[in-house]
Amino acid sequence: QITATAPAGSGTVQVTVTGPGGTSNGVPFTYTTASVPVLTSVVPSSGPAAGGTTVTLTGTGLATATAVRFGATPAASFTVVSDTHITAVAPAGTGTVPVTVTTPGGTSNGVSYTYSGAPVLSGVVPSQGPTSGGNTVTLTGVNLTGATAVTFGATPATSFTVVSPTQITAVAPAGPPGPVTLTVTTPGGTSTLQSSYFYVNTPVLTAVAPPSGPLSGGNTVTLTGVHLIEATAVRFGITPAAAFTVVSDTRITAVVPAGAAGSADITVTTAGGTSNPVSYVYLPAPVVTTLIPNQGPTTGGITLTLTGTNFAQATAVLVGGTPAGFTVVSDSHIVVDAPPGPAGPLDVTVTTPGGISSPVTYNRVGAPGI
Repeated sequence: QITATAPAGSGTVQVTVTGPGGTSNGVPFTYTTASVPVLTSVVPSSGPAAGGTTVTLTGTGLATATAVRFGATPAASFTVVSDTHITAVAPAGTGTVPVTVTTPGGTSNGVSYTYSGAPVLSGVVPSQGPTSGGNTVTLTGVNLTGATAVTFGATPATSFTVVSPTQITAVAPAGPPGPVTLTVTTPGGTSTLQSSYFYVNTPVLTAVAPPSGPLSGGNTVTLTGVHLIEATAVRFGITPAAAFTVVSDTRITAVVPAGAAGSADITVTTAGGTSNPVSYVYLPAPVVTTLIPNQGPTTGGITLTLTGTNFAQATAVLVGGTPAGFTVVSDSHIVVDAPPGPAGPLDVTVTTPGGISSPVTYNRVGAPGI
């Protein structure tokens, strides 16, 4: 047996062998006019290092293909579809290799095919968000280049961007409350993080007690509702609460910040979003301008009239530190039952959720003696 490389030629010629014993008979060898195959693309252009990916080769002169190679390694299998298409199963490999096709006309140019490492997810930030979706999360890991899909549970991400081989940003789709598994698919394979992202219900507020307080703040209110357990912020209008404590999923206590007179919307924010507002009223402190009469008998039994401002929500009137019966006539008038007691000057104050008024003086006068 002899192997020989054919010289250029055309038509049919006789092949002979010459040795010391002479020249052999001739056997025919025919030069064909087949052109060298040409490849233009390979789709997909990458796959896992383990191989097994079916790719489609596109070009010309492929009909008589006798071999498909990925670098120096033959394809696991291939099928000639037409003179312009071949499907081939990639063998195992590493790095970027040229894919070539061989026919009786020769071996084609090479087109690049890249073996990708399998993706590995290691983290997600933030790890929770609203059931309505729409928030952006960052996935970290390795071999994330070329990602073709990101899913939250069984639902594809609304959109995603491959930032680098170690990072992907994705917009979360809507989902039911509870944990879901995150999955990233690349040409190198698929990676999952089990129960790594948690859908959180939007918080709902139903009440605040007490519903009003002083302009200076500092008082504590109790907020009730549902889905409050993971509160990250409590705001009075746009002002954060001075402090807050999550007591349970249905209750939060908050220290009111200072504010301007009037209503402010209280909201609670969690990973699930921001709640509906409930109204809180900032009240100025009451002011007493006159007390009529400003003196009376030690036996009490007379009615005093206080005039001033901000009386509407009065909760107490103190005469010498002792609670007295009273009736709020209007925001500027209160009538008070003068209590009995020893003679002498007494401070009279009005208390509302907005604070305590400055005192005015009431004098008890003893009865004359003869």
